[in-house]
Amino acid sequence: MNKKKALVIGAGLAGMSAAIRLSGDGYDVTVLEKNSNIGGKLNRRGGKGFTFDTGPSILTMPWVLEQLFESVHRRLEDYITVERVEPQWRTFFEDGTSLDVSSDLPTMLEEIAKVTGKPNRKLTDFLSYSQEMYELCMKSFYKYSIQDLKDLKSHHTLSELMAMDPLKTVAKSTHKHFDNKYLEQLFNFFVMYVGSNPYASPAILNQLVYVQLGLGIHYVKGGMYKIAEAMGKVMDELRVDVKLNTPVQQLVVEGETVVGAETEDGEIYEADVVVSNLEAIPAYRRLAPQSGKVKKETKKLSKTFEPTVSGLVLLLGVGKQFDQLKHHNFFFSEDPEKEFKQIFEENQPADDPTIYIGISSRSDDTQAPEGKDNLFVLTHVPPLSDKKRKPIDWDAYRQTVIEKLERMGLKGLSDSIEFEYRFTPEDLEKLYGPNGGSIYGIAADRSRNGGFKIPSKSQIYEHLYFVGGSTHPGGGVPMVTLSGQLTADLIKQHELEPVK
Repeated sequence: MNKKKALVIGAGLAGMSAAIRLSGDGYDVTVLEKNSNIGGKLNRRGGKGFTFDTGPSILTMPWVLEQLFESVHRRLEDYITVERVEPQWRTFFEDGTSLDVSSDLPTMLEEIAKVTGKPNRKLTDFLSYSQEMYELCMKSFYKYSIQDLKDLKSHHTLSELMAMDPLKTVAKSTHKHFDNKYLEQLFNFFVMYVGSNPYASPAILNQLVYVQLGLGIHYVKGGMYKIAEAMGKVMDELRVDVKLNTPVQQLVVEGETVVGAETEDGEIYEADVVVSNLEAIPAYRRLAPQSGKVKKETKKLSKTFEPTVSGLVLLLGVGKQFDQLKHHNFFFSEDPEKEFKQIFEENQPADDPTIYIGISSRSDDTQAPEGKDNLFVLTHVPPLSDKKRKPIDWDAYRQTVIEKLERMGLKGLSDSIEFEYRFTPEDLEKLYGPNGGSIYGIAADRSRNGGFKIPSKSQIYEHLYFVGGSTHPGGGVPMVTLSGQLTADLIKQHELEPVK
């Protein structure tokens, strides 16, 4: 008998992860990717001797990649070299204060003493709290495709649920533990790994502090795009059929069942199961027949699940090295509450934004010419909105970013730029299709969605599933990679076992 067919729309990390797992589970898998290369937002650009990862620049939880490769009897280390980064971050505050973030506890305690005046137990208490949350998530969030509170309750006792600190936001929790403006701003910003507002997102996301300080952050030798290349190689070995430059026009639907997809050139690919790496809301808007049921579902999802922040990304090749910078650097805003209010409530770029600079050449000298730096500059901005708003002048906002960096110590930055490439929210939406140009999928909001994501199994169509940042467990390299694996588990649970 013939193998069952699986069709994956989009070759981002989540789509490729699902394709690998489904192939391992016995499906004949085809991946349709509209762009000319795999990887989605994990991509690369370069010029004049500079190389840049255009998307994720920090790798956490490498066990997720190891687990994926092991599921098809392969070893991650045979494909990529993962290296630990220390110090993890160098942070700069407007008043001249600077702290290094380290996974070495004595070093971190010394850094914290710079702003508290003395070593204290507050960090160790907070890390214990964060670690407990992470370990609880290993029993549920990172093991199963969780849809809602009912799902979550099925994996935990009441005392475990209460240990997740459900009545607090991230910011309320950090304030309770530290009551120090520098440390609160620092640790609140960890939630931007998933693009959410620390003043609105649930405290369970404070586990991200343990994910970083306890488990470490990592870099992939040769650039983060090597992750995409490694997945591509595994798909090739598994005989997954990856078709590039093949945009999908629409889902093929019979009644309430998705039976395949039609590409823009009119070719139809039939499938027993379809997995969309395009986020659920854009997929319903652009690919599904616009029936009353689809419109109702799209409206309902849009009300509960808002997109995370987008970003202004500047890839800057500069003709000098800034000695005060490390691999990962954060230049914080003067007033974080105002910054997050402007981005998340007023839907406008912050007057004084926090700016991230990644310099992969600090860990890998192949990424920039000798004596020069490759600066990946990211400033979070609101996602594009359906509501009318004045178009943003990205040239002017770029100038705001450059001037802030020069004011905070990067003297001569503007004059040293030899290569520049820019991504705006409009670019991100056009290239990769996320709702509003979102970088991390769905924003976690304690009151709006309780931190849950859009269900991975379509609620209106049979045999249609979703992967990526809008679905459980969320955005970022490990999370979207895990979403592909957990959705494959869900498919195994709900679909007939494929014929081997």
